[in-house]
Amino acid sequence: MLWRVGMSIRFGLRGRMVASFALGALVAAAALGLVTYASTRNYLEDQRMGVALRQAFNNAQLVRTVLSADRSNVASLVSNVRSEQGGYAVLHVEDDGSNQPSFFAQEPLRFTQSNLPAELLMQVLAGRTGTERFEFDGEPYQAVGVAVPSAGIQYFEVFPMSQVERTMALVGSTLVLGAVGSAVLAGLLGLALSRSVLRPLSRVAGAARRIASGGLDTRLASEDDRELAQLVESFNGMADAVQARIEREQRFSSDVSHELRSPVTALSAAVQSISGRSGDLPPRTAQAVEIIEQQVVRLDRTVRDLLELSRLDAGATETVMEPLEILELASRVMARHGFSDVPLRSPGGAEQVRAMGDRRRIERVLVNLLENARDHGGGPTSVTVRRNGRHVELVVADAGPGIAVSERSAIFQRFARGTASRSGTGSGLGLAIVLEHARAMGGGVRAEESPEGGAQFTVTLLHADDRECAADGPQEPPS
Repeated sequence: MLWRVGMSIRFGLRGRMVASFALGALVAAAALGLVTYASTRNYLEDQRMGVALRQAFNNAQLVRTVLSADRSNVASLVSNVRSEQGGYAVLHVEDDGSNQPSFFAQEPLRFTQSNLPAELLMQVLAGRTGTERFEFDGEPYQAVGVAVPSAGIQYFEVFPMSQVERTMALVGSTLVLGAVGSAVLAGLLGLALSRSVLRPLSRVAGAARRIASGGLDTRLASEDDRELAQLVESFNGMADAVQARIEREQRFSSDVSHELRSPVTALSAAVQSISGRSGDLPPRTAQAVEIIEQQVVRLDRTVRDLLELSRLDAGATETVMEPLEILELASRVMARHGFSDVPLRSPGGAEQVRAMGDRRRIERVLVNLLENARDHGGGPTSVTVRRNGRHVELVVADAGPGIAVSERSAIFQRFARGTASRSGTGSGLGLAIVLEHARAMGGGVRAEESPEGGAQFTVTLLHADDRECAADGPQEPPS
């Protein structure tokens, strides 16, 4: 269980499939190899034992026949017995009263009865035929002892088993290489199959990414496979439901904003008319009119922001990308909207700040950031245009208390407010609009701490000389 959990953590789905194929093949090949090895060993040893028994009994019969006619030259008889290369024979003749030794070993004298297994020697001398495996000088042997009581002899013959061991070593090496090769081939097969199995999942993931990026009309093509067809049908049904819900909410937001626009405009005109005669009103009434005017202004701004976000969500706002002199554009926008007194800086020089962007969107981004600094950050302290690698950055710094690290991502959400601006009069949509416009131009925006101690917002655009940077995608604000 822990191993499976560890695999799921270390490997992806493809890695687990390949590992499972390879491991399954290795286990199967190892099991088959063990059975094959054991069967082959038993067969070869049984065959070898059969040959050894037949040869030992034949030689014992020959010795008995010769000795029954002449017992005078036993040593020569044993030396002439045919034994396998590497083996040897030993003959024990029971004491007949002569002075000749009772054990005779085959010449040349490499082995004697002392090299025989003691248990086998005692068993055969006691009149019982037997066999036993043993080692001599590090080599395996099979000993066969034949008792011939009628002739008063015990015949021993030893057969080398080194050829069997060498054969089994070769078989074992072959089986090990076969198991490893099977695991490798199974892993390659698993890799090939995983590609075909995961290809539909890759298409699902790609479609999900496109939907998340705004392509709500993305759908998967139909599949012939029944299981995949069910997956496609479920995914497309989910996408239909998501698209319908999002479009319904967008229409609702747009309709509400549009319906509010006319009454808010009328309220604004009426309040301005009353506010123009505030000198003729009692103090408490004049104060109430002032509060109403502030809230109507706030409501009007919120409605305008909602309408803009609705258009952005619906993709109704066209993006016209062109090379722009950002420093010159920023100067004109600041002058037109009453921020000409804010210092405009360009550390790298005007010739290095040409960027690809939409003129109208950049103006909206810059104005929103300047108004945000004015309303919530103690006023803007500087606007900086600079080159950063293959990008151009538009930085607006303020004199406020700064933004907590935990809030630097959340403040770009809709209706989100930082701690320092919760008592302000903004709609909570200005920074969300900035983010949407920046993304529409292939860039991004992030909040940071200003070197002067306040907050600064950095909008990233593509440099005019590096249009291929668009493939990098938008930059999300840091968390």
